[in-house]
Amino acid sequence: MTRILLLGGTTEASQLAKTLAETGADAVFSYAGRTANPVSQPLPTRVGGFGGADGLAAYLKSENITHVVDATHPFAAQMSTNAVHACEAAGVKLCALERPAWQAGEGDTWVHAGTIDEAVNALPDAAARVFLAIGKQNLTQFAVKPQHHYLLRLVDAPETNLPLPHTTVEIARGPFDAAGDTALMQRHGITDVVAKNSGGAGAAAKLTAARTLGLPVIMIGRPQVPKRPILSSVAEVMAWLSHPSA
Repeated sequence: MTRILLLGGTTEASQLAKTLAETGADAVFSYAGRTANPVSQPLPTRVGGFGGADGLAAYLKSENITHVVDATHPFAAQMSTNAVHACEAAGVKLCALERPAWQAGEGDTWVHAGTIDEAVNALPDAAARVFLAIGKQNLTQFAVKPQHHYLLRLVDAPETNLPLPHTTVEIARGPFDAAGDTALMQRHGITDVVAKNSGGAGAAAKLTAARTLGLPVIMIGRPQVPKRPILSSVAEVMAWLSHPSA
């Protein structure tokens, strides 16, 4: 009997949840709980952490989970790492539903950064107006360059004071479009863009806008995660789930 844990938080996770619900699959959707009002899902949903790899392994056993689909954000490296170790410990099958990384194209001016700190170092020393399109988890590192004005686009309004002295916050939930992001950057006089290479169409508009406006993009590469099967579409995951030897 197949019972699925879907680790979500991405557009692809929501698409998979819809398909699982439509097919009557026995599945649970899990959110990390970092967003105050997550998108409602058509599956039974739990919110919050598991208590590391050991806690996740215990959950898998207690809930009789047979398959885990990791459809978390490509930068949720700790959760993905925990999933690998927990599934190994619990004898549960695992795959990742992961969108391909973005690739620079003609007209793009990208500076590649391997880490957040490298991205900070890549920013100019002279005061600039930076679209810091990385969410809210890694803002503190940018405080070493307080001369810049930072534009942040967040799903939820900040609950505490931000670590950056000069910021403008836009509250919005994607997907976004190129025309809107172009207008956003023009309105705020953006000179530089910092982005995580999360891939996918829903967040790519800022890259098209940067190309249109001739702005440099500091692109932060994805963190390393232990090896696991990676699938790139809902159809591939559904085939993996239905395969007797999956």
